[in-house]
Amino acid sequence: MRIILPILLLCSTLALAQDDEFRDFRNKKDNFSKMQQKDIRAELASFLMAGIDESITKLPLKSVPVKSYGSNYMTWANDQIQVTIKTGIFDPSKHKIMLEEKHVVKVDGKPYYGNYGEMPRVTIESITVMMGKDTVVIPPSAYFDLYEPSFFYQDKDGSSKTRNGVFISNDGRSYYIYLLNTAYKGNEYTWVIQDKKYLRRVVDFDVLK
Repeated sequence: MRIILPILLLCSTLALAQDDEFRDFRNKKDNFSKMQQKDIRAELASFLMAGIDESITKLPLKSVPVKSYGSNYMTWANDQIQVTIKTGIFDPSKHKIMLEEKHVVKVDGKPYYGNYGEMPRVTIESITVMMGKDTVVIPPSAYFDLYEPSFFYQDKDGSSKTRNGVFISNDGRSYYIYLLNTAYKGNEYTWVIQDKKYLRRVVDFDVLK
């Protein structure tokens, strides 16, 4: 019995360790570290946690104020731009889920971001951008694989706060729509608009690892 018990404990420990080991298919091509455009990279570094090492000499960008919000949306607006992000509920029955060691690693054949390894719960349903009378189209391909967006967090006093924002470039040509979720090791989603057109996204994960 004295020999069997340690062996059983060892086997149990190994089984748990193996359960935590599953492949990470997430692509890093949209990471801040891959950004080649120097002007955009410098401005991203002023607010991205992924760019904190490059933020020392960067001044904060001006931001667009929050206009309204609810449990499933947030709107920022000023005289030049209005941005609304809406969220939805993930329905696993409408998607093809790939599992590995009981962990979710792909949705509809593609890696995803948010609560990687777990079943997604919250989706980004739409991102609507109006600049004057012009609509800036943010294609679904820019957010279809991004999950668990978070609009608020509770501070130590129980008050609702947000770390998200819409930031304005120094020359006024670009806007950065930014979402941060500090859960799941930290995820940052940023969409860049330049000259009234969607330019690209920047996606970083495990920024608090």
